[in-house]
Amino acid sequence: MTADLAALPGVFDHHHSVTPDEIDELDHVNNLHYLAWTQTAAKAHSVAVGWPFARYRELGATWVVRAHAIEYLRPARLGDAVVVRTWVTEMGKIHSLRRYEIVRPADATVLATAETRWVFVKIAGQSLARVPEELRAAFPVVAR
Repeated sequence: MTADLAALPGVFDHHHSVTPDEIDELDHVNNLHYLAWTQTAAKAHSVAVGWPFARYRELGATWVVRAHAIEYLRPARLGDAVVVRTWVTEMGKIHSLRRYEIVRPADATVLATAETRWVFVKIAGQSLARVPEELRAAFPVVAR
């Protein structure tokens, strides 16, 4: 599944190496870091398709998290290279659903899967806003 997914248009890979400050008392990556990796990957994907935060600020609206779900499957350890693979699977009028697969390429092990439901909001006042067509076009929907 992972190799097939990586080849699809609209799927973005963010590379990361596990650092000492991400390791917990059980000698593996603390769960909160996986969540942080998903947000970092989402932001990097946005930048890669031409939507850095400065562009959202010009628009006067941006994405905020409504909900996260994550399933931890295997531990990552100090020094592991990981890929946080991400894609948009739904794009509604005011929301999107983004999925993630966190993989250790050395042995093709899926370490975690996750999804984030985002809502588009006006920066001033934090009220819901309609996702503009130019933003929709930047993120092709991947049905997986």
